[in-house]
Amino acid sequence: MRGNRLAGWTVTASLLMVGASAPVIPGIAGLDAPYDTVEAERTFDFGFRAILDRTLDATTASALAMEGLRGLGNIDPNIALTRLDDKMLLNSASNLIAEYPAPDDNDVRGWARLTVTVALDARGLSDSLRDADPERIYEAVFDATLAHQDLFSRYSGARESRELRANRNGFGGIGIRFELSEGDIRITEVMEDSPSSRAGIQVGDLLTHVDGQPISGLSRDELSRRLRGPVDSRVSIGIRRGYKPMDLALRRDLIVPETVTSGYHDGIGVFRLTGFNKSTADTLRRSLLAMRQEHGEEMVGVILDMRGNPGGFLDQAVDVADLFIPDGPIVATRGRHPLSNQSYEARPGDIGEDLPVVVLMDGKAASAAEIVAAALQDSGHAVVVGTASYGKGTVQSLIELPNQGELHLTWSRFHTPSGYALHGLGVLPNICTTQATKGADAQSLARSVANAPAAAQITAQLNQWRSSDITEVTLRARLRGLCAAEPHVDGERDLAVARVLLNDPVLYGSALALSAPTGLSAAAILPNNRPPVAGARGN
Repeated sequence: MRGNRLAGWTVTASLLMVGASAPVIPGIAGLDAPYDTVEAERTFDFGFRAILDRTLDATTASALAMEGLRGLGNIDPNIALTRLDDKMLLNSASNLIAEYPAPDDNDVRGWARLTVTVALDARGLSDSLRDADPERIYEAVFDATLAHQDLFSRYSGARESRELRANRNGFGGIGIRFELSEGDIRITEVMEDSPSSRAGIQVGDLLTHVDGQPISGLSRDELSRRLRGPVDSRVSIGIRRGYKPMDLALRRDLIVPETVTSGYHDGIGVFRLTGFNKSTADTLRRSLLAMRQEHGEEMVGVILDMRGNPGGFLDQAVDVADLFIPDGPIVATRGRHPLSNQSYEARPGDIGEDLPVVVLMDGKAASAAEIVAAALQDSGHAVVVGTASYGKGTVQSLIELPNQGELHLTWSRFHTPSGYALHGLGVLPNICTTQATKGADAQSLARSVANAPAAAQITAQLNQWRSSDITEVTLRARLRGLCAAEPHVDGERDLAVARVLLNDPVLYGSALALSAPTGLSAAAILPNNRPPVAGARGN
């Protein structure tokens, strides 16, 4: 394999070094290639093409590669690349080391080849670059390439990408979470209906062996790697419960991290959503259906707690919102690429359409969580309580690279049913519970919506919020100050406000009317005035 890699590299070097003028050190890259240069070229070529094709703002291959190559300076500040007319100049500590002919601005493959050439030539001059593995080079180049795109476009390396894919799509595992504590590996969670729960493993058990090998001293990543494997493959583990050791043989199953937990108290179902992976909407639907079947008509409403939820899959956000909205728009996406322009509509007949809903949001709730909150609020199907949300209103397209890393590329922006762009603004709650209101209890906060002057002010603020353009950065910053984004992940007052609203249908209707679509009165949008959903109560 080494001979093939160097052969592939020699052709590349010959093509790129023609026409170089003194002082030039020809062929440095070809002498000691530390990794598969063919794969490196493919990775940069594939990545540059994806960025050119998908990002919100148009650019050129030359601009991307130039920014990326400057990233080598993050590994060794003495390394610098500049352009002079049709030549690229590699400098080390202000000394000219090599010249390269600059490819045409839109020659993606040429710039990918040049990126590999420069990276390897620079490696011959720098101890820091020589010590850097290929992943560090990819990271330096792609991070610099994307730094001028937007805040959320980024590169994740092969190891991180494996973890991200596992969280999104699931992985073969045994269904436990654990912590490392003073040399012990203690099980902190056993997932429901998992291989571990079926084997009788309990929270508090100590994990001692995997496949007969002791695991004391292993890192969290290495231990996770040993516990995971192909679905249906076998793994043996040793555990200790008190002083009793046990050996268990398990068959790995598809494990999708739980993102939905639920509880029921005094007629109100509380659903906590911590993310949006491939199972979120279906888990919520099944949990809500089971709750309605068990409690029937005594169930008066739902609290959808998305505080601290960083987001996830767009389609899952759409499906979650659709559970509670009978018809009409949920979200639209707008970008430069034709496929980035999409509109998503609700379909009738879902399980939660006739239920009053209160959504809890905070300054850490972002992206997919904001889609759900804005859709329910704009359509007049939920009251939002808490603080302004994060304001991450962009869609990232995931591109898997030949090196198994991923590019997360912003390629469109979310627009809510009322038309405003979420990015840089977020969702404004109907009832604000920031620190500025800490002197008010849950009852007074909830009942403020029945106060005519206060209600008029909230409606005016929401109207201004929705009418602000994404280019009005100063105005949007001022609007966000109306209810500052704060972390409220475990705040009890938000939950208490939600309970007050759901236990008082008239008060709930007043709060709902503050953000309802134009022309709808509180009476018209009360859940009891909507047609019941067929089969909604599980009959």
